[in-house]
Amino acid sequence: MMTIAKRVLRSLRRPLVLTGLVLLPLGWAAADAFGKDHAFLINASPSLPNWAFWLDRKAPVARGSLIFFAPPPSPLIEAHFGQGAQLFGKRVLGVPGDVVNHQGAAVFINGRKVAERLDQTRLGILLHQGPSGRIPEGCYYTGTAHPRGLDSRYAEIGWVCRPQIIGSGRAIL
Repeated sequence: MMTIAKRVLRSLRRPLVLTGLVLLPLGWAAADAFGKDHAFLINASPSLPNWAFWLDRKAPVARGSLIFFAPPPSPLIEAHFGQGAQLFGKRVLGVPGDVVNHQGAAVFINGRKVAERLDQTRLGILLHQGPSGRIPEGCYYTGTAHPRGLDSRYAEIGWVCRPQIIGSGRAIL
């Protein structure tokens, strides 16, 4: 004798299968669209305190945002991080219209000290003073609290502008 539960499950089997066949493509399309604008990133550098980040390509960029960007190609980047595409993650410390200036090794944004520059990398490669003056529209001054962070305090990175930016992120681990 068939139990009531088995009868109910048997009667629901066909509608559930049909519903699943209809919803699967819709769910797949939504997941695909979501995946084009979002990513999970692992940080291999000690310049940020976290090791895992959630990236949103469409999130707004503002002061304090954590952004991920493609640094300009250079022998220095290759020497320290290898060949191929590398993403950098840094905080936005300066936004368009802010004024950056250097006094000795100190870097200031709108009169507030944000960093100290070094003369060379840990591999002995010379570093050069980053840009100064008013931050242009569509560009940002990025930085990190890490004393050896390779960021906008150096010409080798400079302003980080919209075409370089992959998206804004948040630390998750």
